[in-house]
Amino acid sequence: MQSVTRRHLVAATAGLAVTALMPRIVVAQAPAPPAGPFKRDPLPYAANALEPHIDAKTMEIHPERHHQAYVNNLNNFAKDHPQIAQKPIPEVLAKLSELPEAIRTGVRNNLGGHANHTMFWQIMGPGGGKPSGEVAAAIDRDLGGLDKFQNDFGAAGGRVFGSGWVFVTVDRAGKLAIETKPNQDSPLMDGKRALIGNDVWEHAYYLQYQNRRADYLKAWWNVVNWNKVAERYAAAKAGTLAV
Repeated sequence: MQSVTRRHLVAATAGLAVTALMPRIVVAQAPAPPAGPFKRDPLPYAANALEPHIDAKTMEIHPERHHQAYVNNLNNFAKDHPQIAQKPIPEVLAKLSELPEAIRTGVRNNLGGHANHTMFWQIMGPGGGKPSGEVAAAIDRDLGGLDKFQNDFGAAGGRVFGSGWVFVTVDRAGKLAIETKPNQDSPLMDGKRALIGNDVWEHAYYLQYQNRRADYLKAWWNVVNWNKVAERYAAAKAGTLAV
């Protein structure tokens, strides 16, 4: 019995020695976003507020990871090129050719993405509904009425190859037009303003709709906040609409 106990003691001592020599595993925390002049506003509604048309998980991942990545990248650019934050976003995007070539594409992609998503979160909300007042009149006048407009908008969004956006642009006279842009390009790059826009990157809808982009585009009308769209329309006519 004594020899068995001694063997156990030797084994236990050896085990402790090995454990002491093993490297300690430390779980790393995610790095904090870089500080800087660009900020992402929180959603003006709960992540699950747009269900069943857009699922809560998408509304967590989309702003907190995808949009936040654009903001993080912009703040990294701004460390060495502070001029990108010293002018209004529409002016920077309309004058991309004036930026240093080394950051031009990065600013185009990330500032465009920041502007597009900032608009996107604003024009959505629970409840849905239909346009009224000046917006409804403009849709009738310029886009052939609500049904035709929604069908044409959905068709245009469906034709975007790969990733991009479908927009309704608005000028100072209040005239509306449908156009599409690839990637994170924005009408702001052409000196225009977007009244509304829908994100047709797969990350905007894939968890719920998979490859059924047409179903997503149709369901999206249930979460358009037409009161906010009316505010944007008035601001566009007044020349005060930013992004």
